[in-house]
Amino acid sequence: MSRILVVEDEQHLADGLRFNLEAESYDAEVVDTGEAALDRLFGDGDPVDLVVLDVMLPGLSGFDVVRRLRESGRYLPVLLLTARGHADDVVMGFEAGADDYLPKPFDLSVLIARITA
Repeated sequence: MSRILVVEDEQHLADGLRFNLEAESYDAEVVDTGEAALDRLFGDGDPVDLVVLDVMLPGLSGFDVVRRLRESGRYLPVLLLTARGHADDVVMGFEAGADDYLPKPFDLSVLIARITA
Protein backbone atom coordinates (compact mmCIF):
# COMPACT_ATOMS: atom_id res chain seq x y z
CA MET A 1 0.00 0.00 0.00
CA SER A 2 1.39 3.41 -0.94
CA ARG A 3 1.83 5.93 1.84
CA ILE A 4 0.84 9.52 1.02
CA LEU A 5 1.66 12.50 3.20
CA VAL A 6 -0.98 15.21 2.82
CA VAL A 7 0.14 18.66 3.95
CA GLU A 8 -2.99 20.80 4.27
CA ASP A 9 -3.93 23.39 6.90
CA GLU A 10 -7.66 23.54 6.09
CA GLN A 11 -9.05 20.80 8.33
CA HIS A 12 -12.17 20.03 6.27
CA LEU A 13 -10.11 19.62 3.09
CA ALA A 14 -7.45 17.53 4.89
CA ASP A 15 -10.16 15.24 6.30
CA GLY A 16 -11.81 14.89 2.89
CA LEU A 17 -8.52 14.10 1.18
CA ARG A 18 -7.65 11.49 3.80
CA PHE A 19 -11.07 9.86 3.54
CA ASN A 20 -10.98 9.69 -0.26
CA LEU A 21 -7.38 8.50 -0.46
CA GLU A 22 -8.07 5.75 2.06
CA ALA A 23 -11.17 4.77 0.05
CA GLU A 24 -8.78 4.30 -2.90
CA SER A 25 -6.62 1.99 -0.70
CA TYR A 26 -3.85 4.48 0.01
CA ASP A 27 -2.38 4.95 3.47
CA ALA A 28 -2.90 8.69 4.04
CA GLU A 29 -1.24 10.70 6.78
CA VAL A 30 -2.02 14.40 7.35
CA VAL A 31 0.04 17.25 8.80
CA ASP A 32 -0.94 20.91 8.76
CA THR A 33 2.29 22.92 8.48
CA GLY A 34 5.40 22.96 6.34
CA GLU A 35 7.56 22.47 9.41
CA ALA A 36 5.57 19.38 10.44
CA ALA A 37 5.96 18.02 6.91
CA LEU A 38 9.74 18.40 7.00
CA ASP A 39 9.89 16.87 10.50
CA ARG A 40 7.90 13.90 9.24
CA LEU A 41 9.88 13.50 6.02
CA PHE A 42 13.30 13.84 7.66
CA GLY A 43 12.29 11.77 10.71
CA ASP A 44 12.56 8.07 11.39
CA GLY A 45 8.97 7.12 10.49
CA ASP A 46 7.84 4.84 7.70
CA PRO A 47 8.89 6.03 4.24
CA VAL A 48 6.49 8.18 2.25
CA ASP A 49 5.79 7.43 -1.42
CA LEU A 50 4.19 10.76 -2.35
CA VAL A 51 3.59 14.20 -0.83
CA VAL A 52 0.41 16.12 -1.67
CA LEU A 53 1.37 19.60 -0.59
CA ASP A 54 -0.58 22.84 -0.22
CA VAL A 55 1.38 25.99 -1.06
CA MET A 56 -0.22 28.48 1.32
CA LEU A 57 0.59 27.09 4.75
CA PRO A 58 1.29 28.73 8.09
CA GLY A 59 5.05 29.12 8.52
CA LEU A 60 6.98 27.54 5.66
CA SER A 61 5.18 27.60 2.33
CA GLY A 62 4.78 24.54 0.15
CA PHE A 63 7.32 26.08 -2.24
CA ASP A 64 9.83 26.23 0.64
CA VAL A 65 9.09 22.64 1.68
CA VAL A 66 9.67 21.16 -1.77
CA ARG A 67 12.76 23.33 -2.27
CA ARG A 68 14.26 22.03 1.00
CA LEU A 69 13.48 18.45 0.06
CA ARG A 70 15.27 18.83 -3.26
CA GLU A 71 18.23 20.67 -1.73
CA SER A 72 18.67 17.80 0.72
CA GLY A 73 18.72 15.26 -2.12
CA ARG A 74 15.26 13.80 -1.43
CA TYR A 75 13.45 13.21 -4.67
CA LEU A 76 10.17 11.60 -3.65
CA PRO A 77 7.26 12.73 -5.82
CA VAL A 78 5.55 15.98 -4.78
CA LEU A 79 2.19 17.14 -6.09
CA LEU A 80 1.37 20.75 -5.23
CA LEU A 81 -2.36 21.18 -4.58
CA THR A 82 -3.13 24.85 -4.17
CA ALA A 83 -5.47 27.76 -4.75
CA ARG A 84 -2.56 29.58 -6.42
CA GLY A 85 -3.25 28.69 -10.03
CA HIS A 86 -1.78 31.59 -12.02
CA ALA A 87 0.88 30.68 -14.58
CA ASP A 88 3.61 32.39 -12.51
CA ASP A 89 2.69 30.28 -9.47
CA VAL A 90 2.73 27.06 -11.49
CA VAL A 91 6.15 27.93 -12.91
CA MET A 92 7.41 28.78 -9.40
CA GLY A 93 6.20 25.40 -8.16
CA PHE A 94 8.02 23.50 -10.88
CA GLU A 95 11.14 25.61 -10.40
CA ALA A 96 11.07 24.72 -6.68
CA GLY A 97 11.10 21.05 -7.66
CA ALA A 98 7.47 19.91 -7.73
CA ASP A 99 6.59 16.99 -9.98
CA ASP A 100 2.99 18.03 -10.56
CA TYR A 101 0.74 21.02 -9.84
CA LEU A 102 -3.04 20.96 -9.47
CA PRO A 103 -4.96 24.18 -8.77
CA LYS A 104 -7.94 24.26 -6.39
CA PRO A 105 -10.77 23.74 -6.86
CA PHE A 106 -9.99 20.38 -8.35
CA ASP A 107 -11.93 17.36 -9.48
CA LEU A 108 -11.29 14.38 -7.19
CA SER A 109 -11.06 11.97 -10.11
CA VAL A 110 -8.28 14.10 -11.65
CA LEU A 111 -6.36 14.14 -8.35
CA ILE A 112 -6.67 10.36 -7.99
CA ALA A 113 -5.55 9.86 -11.60
CA ARG A 114 -2.48 12.02 -11.04
CA ILE A 115 -1.62 10.20 -7.83
CA THR A 116 -2.03 6.84 -9.54
CA ALA A 117 0.18 7.94 -12.43
